[in-house]
Amino acid sequence: MRERIRRIFPDHWSFVLGEICLYSFVVLLITGVYLSLYFHPSMREVRYDGSYAPLRGELVSEAFDSTMHISFDVRGGLLVRQAHHWAALVFVAALLVHMMRVFFTGAFRRPRELTWIVGFLLLILGMFAGLTGYDLPDDLLSGTGLAVVNGTLLSLPIVGTYISMFLFGGEFPGTDLVARFNVIHVLLIPGLMVGLLVVHVFLILRHRHTQYPGPGRSENNVVGRSAKVRAVKSAGVFFLVAGAIFLIAAVAQINPVWSYGPYRADQVSAGSQPDWYMGVADGLLRVMPGWEVTVWGHTLALDNLIPLTTGVGLFLALGAYPFVEAWVTGDKRDRHLLDRPRNQPVRTALGVAWLSFYAVALIGAANDIIAIRLHVAVESVTWAVRIGLFVVPCAAYALTKRCALGLQRRDRDIVLHGRETGIIKRLPHGEFVEVHAPLSQERLHLLTQHDQYKPIGTGPGADSGDPATTVRVTGKLRARLSRAFYGEGAQITKPTAEEYQQITGGRRH
Repeated sequence: MRERIRRIFPDHWSFVLGEICLYSFVVLLITGVYLSLYFHPSMREVRYDGSYAPLRGELVSEAFDSTMHISFDVRGGLLVRQAHHWAALVFVAALLVHMMRVFFTGAFRRPRELTWIVGFLLLILGMFAGLTGYDLPDDLLSGTGLAVVNGTLLSLPIVGTYISMFLFGGEFPGTDLVARFNVIHVLLIPGLMVGLLVVHVFLILRHRHTQYPGPGRSENNVVGRSAKVRAVKSAGVFFLVAGAIFLIAAVAQINPVWSYGPYRADQVSAGSQPDWYMGVADGLLRVMPGWEVTVWGHTLALDNLIPLTTGVGLFLALGAYPFVEAWVTGDKRDRHLLDRPRNQPVRTALGVAWLSFYAVALIGAANDIIAIRLHVAVESVTWAVRIGLFVVPCAAYALTKRCALGLQRRDRDIVLHGRETGIIKRLPHGEFVEVHAPLSQERLHLLTQHDQYKPIGTGPGADSGDPATTVRVTGKLRARLSRAFYGEGAQITKPTAEEYQQITGGRRH
C-alpha cells in the first residue's frame, strides 16, 4: 500500500478526459438507481390520470405512465431524469474524445493493447446502454427509432427474423420489449461496464500512466504529482462534472416525452433523430439507396444490410488499428512516452478521416431538418451526404497528412537553424538577415526524441508464417503497408547529430 500511495501520476489536462468518463458514469449509476425506484417496465395499457392535462384519459403503457409520473409528480424527478440523459451523452462523448486522444498519441502501444480493447468495449457498451435506455419510456420518438432498429434486424440474412421475434417477444412492437430492454439497460450492460472499468483501472496501475515527452521524462520514469495530490484534484473534478451535468439538466430540456405522446404502431414522429452517438447508423440508413436483390429465392435488403455492415466495419477498424500498426512496425518494446501527432502523419490522417466519415454520416441523420431549415430539397442534402461520405474522408486524410508533414519540416528547420528572434542584422556586403538563436536543450530534446520507423523489406523474413505462399502474400502486404506508413513521403527525416553539429558549428564559426 505504501508503494501504491507513493505512485506518481502525470499532470496534463488531457488526462481529465478519462476522469470525466468515470465520473459521468458514476452520475449515471446514482441517477439510474433513483429512477428505477419509480419506473414500471411494462407495456400493459393503462389510462393516464396524471398531472399533464393534455394526455389525461389517454391509453398509455405503464412504462410511459411511470415516466410521466417521474417527470411531473415525483419531487426532483424531472431534474434527475434529465441529468441521467445528459450524463449518458457526456459519458459517450468524453469516452470517444478520450479514445481519440489515446489514438492520436499512440497510448495504445505495447503493453497497453488490452487497455485499448477495454476502452473500445466500454464505448460500444455505452452506445448500446444509451439505445436501450432511450427506448424505455415507450414514447412515439423512441418507438420510431425502434421501428428502424427492427427493420435493420430483419435485413440480416437467415437470423434476422429470429432475433427480431426474440427481442420484441413476437411481431413488432410485441409486448415484452420494455421489460427485456430494462433488464439489459439496468442489469446486464452496467454490470459489464463496471467489470470493464475495474479491469481498466487495474491495467493502469499495473502498467503505470503514459506521459508526454519533455525534460526529465523517459521510458523508465514518471514525472508528475503524487497520488495524494492527484486524489484531491480528482475529487474536485468529480464535483465539477456532477455539478455541470445537473446545471445543464436544470436549464436545458431533453427528451420531453409528453410532447411526443405514447407510442402507436400506426404513427411516426416527424423530424426524429436519435442521440448523436447513434446518428452515424441513422445517417447511413437515410442516404442509402433502396437497393434489393433476390438470391436463391430470398430477398436481401441491401438498403439496410450495407449501412449496417459499414457501421460495424467503421468501429471494428478503430478497435483493430493498434494491432495492425504493431504488425506493420514489428516493435516489441514497451512504450510509455506518447507521440506528438505530427510525428505520425499517416496515423493522424487516418484518425481524422475516421472522424470526418463519422461527422458526414451524422449530418445525414438530420437531412430532413437541414432541408427544412435551409429551404432546400431533401434529395439535394441526401446526395451531398452520399458524395461527402467518399470525398470528405479522402480530402481530410490528404490535408491532415500534409499539415503533419509541414509541421515536421518546420521542426526540422528550427532544430537546424534555431528560433527566429525578430532581430535583423546587416552583413558587411549589405545583405540583411534575421538572427536565429539556438534552442535550449529541453526544446531540442522535445523536437528530436521521437523514434522514426524505417520501412521493412519483402521476402520470407518479412513474416513468420509457415507456408511459403502465406509468407509471400503477408510479407508483401506488410511491406506495402510499412512503406505507406513510414516510407518516402510519409514522414520527414529528423536531423541527425552530425547534421546538427555541422550546421551549428558552421554558424558559430
